[in-house]
Formats: sequence, structure tokens, C-alpha cells
Amino acid sequence: SASLGICKNCIEKEFEKSKPFIEKAHSIRRFYGLPTFPPKSKGGIKCSICGNECKLENEEIGFCGLTQNKEGKLIRKIGNEKFGLISWYKDWHPTNCVAVNWCAGGTGAGYPKYAKKPTTEYGYANASIFCGTCSYHCLFCQNTSWHDMVRFKNEIMEARKLANSILKDETYTCVCWFGGDPSCQAPFVWSVSHKLRKEAKRNGRILRICLETNGNFSWYWLKKIAKICFESGGGIKFDLKFPKGSNCNVALCGVGNEKSYKNFEKLVDLHKRRQEVPFLRASTLLIPHYISIRDIERIAKFIVSLDESIPYSLLAFFPHYRMSDMGLTTTRFAQECLRLCKKIGLKRVRIGNLHLLV
Repeated sequence: SASLGICKNCIEKEFEKSKPFIEKAHSIRRFYGLPTFPPKSKGGIKCSICGNECKLENEEIGFCGLTQNKEGKLIRKIGNEKFGLISWYKDWHPTNCVAVNWCAGGTGAGYPKYAKKPTTEYGYANASIFCGTCSYHCLFCQNTSWHDMVRFKNEIMEARKLANSILKDETYTCVCWFGGDPSCQAPFVWSVSHKLRKEAKRNGRILRICLETNGNFSWYWLKKIAKICFESGGGIKFDLKFPKGSNCNVALCGVGNEKSYKNFEKLVDLHKRRQEVPFLRASTLLIPHYISIRDIERIAKFIVSLDESIPYSLLAFFPHYRMSDMGLTTTRFAQECLRLCKKIGLKRVRIGNLHLLV
């Protein structure tokens, strides 16, 4: 991609020489008032909301744009337990959820405990909550509206109001937090989800809570949210963009992925405890020239080593944001990846966004 100026081979074999190109590519974040990379100021105060763990000196703003060091104290007016930077809408089942082939809303899995119907929940809906900031900065981002949301901060919602709006509509059977990424607003995500779960449990209502995330969470918050997701019949989908420790994650997403993989591993026990509705789910966007068959092999082997029943979606790529000059995923490559994943031992694997394949 011209915006990055370096190929996969350079990133993997000449990473030190690639760094100036990577920094230049991600400096576009300054236009939105955001630092190029997660700040790590010596002597700065550590923010523990997401996995980036920014260290901020006085007046410095965190990678997410929501936390700031003000005279030695971390101030966060949005993305706390009371207020969130979000937009949301009603999405009738079946949705375009990545896990729709295996989740309760899409298939009736876990009926009658977790689903209203033994098949797709036609007539019921998902509350799709878009979080307006992110703990990554993907040059290929498919949902860039969060950029303006964090820049202008004019879409603020109170936790109780959001929860009440969902609870008063009986057609909602699930809630999906996505973005951007929910990791940067974990206190708000937990607060709303906790309120929803408490009321749903009290009234015997099916209301599943799900996350779609890059996985770059603080474990403290992820553990609390995961418990709610698990009990409600929902799940957590990790976007494993590149293999564990890959420099391509730094180059194309601005941040390493070690925290994401560690969090994925920690949640496997919950997945094993609930077989009827898969709790953990994973996906990878098949980016031409930057994702190879070897990458998919490494990711698939990682998933199989944890639990072969974890669903994995191979998603066709659409050129967007800073990588709008890229091509589409080919059918041949997607099918090759699918066959390999099955050969490795994954029991639930599919190709998503079929209409984008060429």
C-alpha cells in the first residue's frame, strides 16, 4: 500500500529500517488529536483501562484520546462507568455478526436457555453499540467513523439511559459491543452490561451480551465483562489480525498483539465450560499481500492448540481507509486458507464476506 510504503517482506525481515515508514503512516492520527503511538513517557502515570497501558506525563493524552494527565491525576470524562462515546442502532436477526453461523441468535444454539427459538431468532433484534475510539489504529480499518467521534466527542451517552432504552424493548435478545473497539471504554461497557444482565436475570429474560474486539483489553476489565458475556449466553470474538508477535501487527495496526493473544488464552477455560453456545470466537481479515497462507497456518494452529471447537472466520477484505489502493481477496486464496484450517483440525471454520471475493 502506498500509505505504508513497505511490503510484508520488509516489515518481517527489515523491521528496524521499516520503522520510519510505519511512524509516517500512523502520524495521520495527529489530525484527530491523537498521539501516533501509545505514549510511554518516563515517569508518567500509567493508565490501566486498555492493554496499551499508556504512561502519561502532565497534559499528555492517551492513545485512545479519552484519558489525560491533568496536574498529576488521570482524568477521564468519557469512557468511564457513567458516560460513553458511542452510537447505537437496532439490527434485526439474522445480523451480519461474524459468529452468526454458531451463535444463539443466528442458529438457536442453546435453546431454550440462551435462545428464544430453536432456529434463527426472526422477529427479534440485536442492540449494536459502536464504540467511538480504538486501542489499535488499523490502516485498513473497515469502520472509520470512530475517528470523527473521538475527534469531536459529540456522541455521548449516559450508561443508565442506554441500559433503560434496551431493557424497555422486549424485541432485543442480544447486545453487541464493537467499534472502534470496546477495550478503550471498558468501564462503560462493563457498567451498561452489568445493568442489563442484572435486570435480565431478575426478570428471566434472554439478553445475551457479546463483544467484537481486537482483544487489546486490560485483563482486569476483560475478566469482569467476560463473566457477564458467559452467563448471558453471549460470546467474545477476537480479531486476530496477524500471528502472535508479528511485526505486521505493529506496522499495520500501530500496536503489538501480545496482550490480545494472552487475553485469548486466558478465556479458553470459559469456552470449555459452555459447549452448547461457543463462547470464544476468532476472525482474520484476508488482506492481500500482507496476510499469507503461512500466517493463517500459524493462527489456526494457535487456536487448535487451545480448543479445536473455537469458531474461526476468514473474512474477505474490502479496500478502505489508508489502504484503499489495495485489491480484493481472491476466491482461490480464501478457499486455500479454508482447506488448510480444516486440515489443521479446526471444527468450525468458514469464509465470511463472500460477496467481496474475486
